[in-house]
Amino acid sequence: MRNYAIDINADVGEGVGNEAQLLPLVSSCNIACGGHAGDEQSMRNTIKLAIKYEVKIGVHPSYPDKENFGRDSMQITPSTLIKSIQSQISFFKSVCDHEKAWLHHIKPHGALYNDIAKNADIAQVFLKAILEYKNGAKLYVPYGSVIAQEASKEGFSIVYEAFLDRNYNADLSLVSRQQNNAMLENPTEIMEQLLRIVKNNQLKTITNELVKIEAKTFCIHGDSDAAFEILAYLHSKVSSHQISIKS
Repeated sequence: MRNYAIDINADVGEGVGNEAQLLPLVSSCNIACGGHAGDEQSMRNTIKLAIKYEVKIGVHPSYPDKENFGRDSMQITPSTLIKSIQSQISFFKSVCDHEKAWLHHIKPHGALYNDIAKNADIAQVFLKAILEYKNGAKLYVPYGSVIAQEASKEGFSIVYEAFLDRNYNADLSLVSRQQNNAMLENPTEIMEQLLRIVKNNQLKTITNELVKIEAKTFCIHGDSDAAFEILAYLHSKVSSHQISIKS
């Protein structure tokens, strides 16, 4: 019987304060770096916890929009966006260096993540912003996305990501958070989503279609009320399905 090794990541450092609960249950994390949430102290505290629990450290840049938690697309010039992303990551990297932590990956947040998934112009702007990290950090991206295609062409090291606690449309875009069925919170349903992707490379959409997907890292949103319950449940069940969570 085949064995599977997966990475589970969580978005953290966003002001919820549950990092000490969540980080022992994930193998990588995406830490807010000031664009949508987070400050120097929250970055430092979360990095220290990640080191303690041997969790791979990622930076989670966003549109510079704390008011809307980075979840709204912004009309922003390319140069302004580049400057903001570079500033966020540079500051985060300086905290990592001070804590002797290794920056493993970059994962954009919220509306920025969704926009670069479908818009080649914004994807190119984002890649330009993170160019100096091209050979040192991986980039978490959705399967079949514009950013995955553009990053691969430019020689970035990409890791396909899927969201375990979100519903998907048939085109593999996420169901809008403005809809009541955007989030998945039932651990059993989330486990089913994980198994379907890991073992069959398939995802059941909101309209019950099965579509192809590939993923090596799987996200649980740290600001979800159900995050700890979901992660604890997954840890209790994955080994019986020949799945291990690797740091």
